[in-house]
Amino acid sequence: MAQGVKMPTTDDLMSMWNASGLKQKILFTFLMIAVWRFGVQMPLYGINNQVFSNIAQGNNIIGFLDLFSGGALGKVSILALGIGPFITSSIIVQLVSVVIPSLEKLQKEEGEAGRRKLSQYTRLFTVVLGIFQSFIFMLYLHHLPGAIMSTVNPVAFYASSVCVLTAGAVLVMWISELITENGIGNGGSLIIFCGILSGIPIYASRTMQLVKSSSQMQIGLMVLLAIFFLAMILIVIMQEAVRKVIIVNPKRQIGNKVYGGMNSFIPFKLNPGGVMPIIFAIAILLFPSTILALVGQANFKSMAVKNFVMTLNQYLSPNGITYYLLYVALIIALTFFYASIMPNMQPKDIADNLKKYGSSIPGIKPGRPTAEALDKILSKTTFIGALGLGIIALVPSFASYATHIETLQGIGATSLIIMVGVALDLINQVRTHLLARNYESFLKE
Repeated sequence: MAQGVKMPTTDDLMSMWNASGLKQKILFTFLMIAVWRFGVQMPLYGINNQVFSNIAQGNNIIGFLDLFSGGALGKVSILALGIGPFITSSIIVQLVSVVIPSLEKLQKEEGEAGRRKLSQYTRLFTVVLGIFQSFIFMLYLHHLPGAIMSTVNPVAFYASSVCVLTAGAVLVMWISELITENGIGNGGSLIIFCGILSGIPIYASRTMQLVKSSSQMQIGLMVLLAIFFLAMILIVIMQEAVRKVIIVNPKRQIGNKVYGGMNSFIPFKLNPGGVMPIIFAIAILLFPSTILALVGQANFKSMAVKNFVMTLNQYLSPNGITYYLLYVALIIALTFFYASIMPNMQPKDIADNLKKYGSSIPGIKPGRPTAEALDKILSKTTFIGALGLGIIALVPSFASYATHIETLQGIGATSLIIMVGVALDLINQVRTHLLARNYESFLKE
């Protein structure tokens, strides 16, 4: 070990922990998660939970949604809608902000004030989506025999249930924003992460019941777990991989000393969007499939209309080949979308900044040629990352079909990518917080 380098002791780490404010952030995050989990266990009045729970186990779409809601949908709790309305609202607002010039100006030119306005629009649209989704959900429950207790007043029950479910969606949105602002990690991603984590014991129990009586199934389970483990390694590589573009900085002489002249690099992440393209792709796919599943419960006079709805629903179900193709296509498209809106990944802005400070890419002229070269590099990097993310999302699902162990289908690659991505994001945020604390302490000294 080099002389003068001192490894931090346990006391140093504890003092850093106590002084950095990290402890308060982590405790606050756990408190908010506890509040959310408490709300998940509170059932909606007037609902026969057992009837809907049995249907949820046999319905792929409802079971998939229930996994991301942390079991709130299967229990028909006051937080049954979960983070879904907020995520969907965020998607729509971000997509619309690219098309509408006034919203694009708010996002790119007006800084923090503009982002606050967009956040406000997202919140308002979350309420609208919450009302719409809760109404559709109650309509679905109305067509299920025995799901609604006969003792309730229909008008008062439906009106109050829509209000309660919408308020639950707003509460989950508020909790996620509080975690993002005052805690550790992204609140929405963390809630989805905890929801998936809470469902793992259930899926593990079902899997053990399936394989305990068959040695062939046990071998298939080992193969499947090995594939899942390999997928986790690939996910970590995808999340952390960067494409470094070499930058040559000019030399400046001030007095008798020469400054600069050292090479640096621009890091382009292979997966710039992190887990958000996955979450958004799921939200986009599940929205029409959920509506189709609900509509399929209705009594159509025309058999042709009913057959069309059922066929379309079958194609868009999480088990169909069409679903997986659309899933991969959406992951690629949303990864490119995230790369296009991120402020630190704009080729023109980067090229202008490099020209301003006299820096350049070796062999490329400053200005427009640099912007074009960066755009090509960014497009290739993003495409490789998006395609890799899509392939990783498919492999464990196909492995489940190959081994005939479909009890782990719910916690397949999608859930793995989200869980690993959120965990890496948490680790990076903790690391950044501690480094910032050390830097502040260094400046004070």
